[in-house]
Amino acid sequence: MEIVKNARPPEGLSRLLFRLPLHLYRMGLGWIFGQRIMVLHHVGRVTGKRRQVVLEVIAHDAHDYGYVVASGWGPKAAWYRNLLATPDVAIQVGRRTLRVTAVPIPAEKGADIFARYASQHRVAAKLLLPRLMGFAVDGSEADFRAVGQHIPFIRFVPRQPE
Repeated sequence: MEIVKNARPPEGLSRLLFRLPLHLYRMGLGWIFGQRIMVLHHVGRVTGKRRQVVLEVIAHDAHDYGYVVASGWGPKAAWYRNLLATPDVAIQVGRRTLRVTAVPIPAEKGADIFARYASQHRVAAKLLLPRLMGFAVDGSEADFRAVGQHIPFIRFVPRQPE
């Protein structure tokens, strides 16, 4: 694995394309993404305003409705820092909205998660995601594990009703 550049969130037209699923969710069409794309409803740590962001689901546990996502732009991503400040949030996946708690995943487990993701989504793991995040990979499991140690992962654990 080679770090090629500092990853930066998209701007301009790229930002619009990245946010397209959010608009589809708002129109009630989130079901078309199945379990692969979610909307995170969180609170800004500085402003206290409600925020929404679209995230790819990296892993999902159908038994406990736990979902894992990655902060592709690292630990400085606003939504990631917001979750560290206020971990009790809501997520929308398909037609479901769940009240969850965000739990950071240790780096060594991130290596396992990204290696598993890479084996299931080869093209995205080799060609698309690492480039967006600023890494160059050779396609080996060792490289995917190395990338996984550099990416912050969050697991969303469903909360019990109050």
